Amino acid sequence: MMALLKRDLAIATRSGGAAMLGVLFFLAVVAVIPFGIGPDLNLLARIGPAILWIGALLASLLGLDRLFQADREDGSLDMLVMQDWFSLVLTVFVKSLAHWLATGLPLVLAAPLLGLLMNMSATATGAVMLTLLVGTPAISFIGAVGAAVAVVLPRGGLLVSILILPLAIPILIFGVSASYAAVTDPDPFLPPFMILSAIALFFAALGPVAAAAALKGAAD
Repeated sequence: MMALLKRDLAIATRSGGAAMLGVLFFLAVVAVIPFGIGPDLNLLARIGPAILWIGALLASLLGLDRLFQADREDGSLDMLVMQDWFSLVLTVFVKSLAHWLATGLPLVLAAPLLGLLMNMSATATGAVMLTLLVGTPAISFIGAVGAAVAVVLPRGGLLVSILILPLAIPILIFGVSASYAAVTDPDPFLPPFMILSAIALFFAALGPVAAAAALKGAAD
């Protein structure tokens, strides 16, 4: 499993991989907002957490269609599907984790820089980073389901985004709510953050199982 994790990380971080592409897309989405709404720093600070979360959500979807595509192209996907059920679920979990490490974690690390661009306070930026750290793995885990469904399609990238985006809306809602609650009195930070954590744990458990079932179905 460690070899599989290292292999997927190497594929994602090589030239043209999803890691740098996701960060650049995240930067592009956030950078154009000030040009669209004008130089109102107070407005930028108010909408900053929501903009960062929307940008991170969209950037996290990049590369999901390639989660199993490389394995399909080199023939190793057939060998993966031939494993026993538990091993296949564990394999999907590791591949989803590799996708998050290569795509989601860089977005979390880039959030402080983009928070400065949006004139956000240190507290707001810290809250966004914390919620992204908890929420973005859920996008990778549930995204594995869409990637498994679309793996047999030659151009399934758009289909993966269409399938996953509605499922990711609760992550966006509670991630933004927790970020705003950290800087808005008297809204409590803990309740939306705990719900976000519960969603992340639920998707971490459900995503690999559902994706493994989809891969088995595609193979049949």
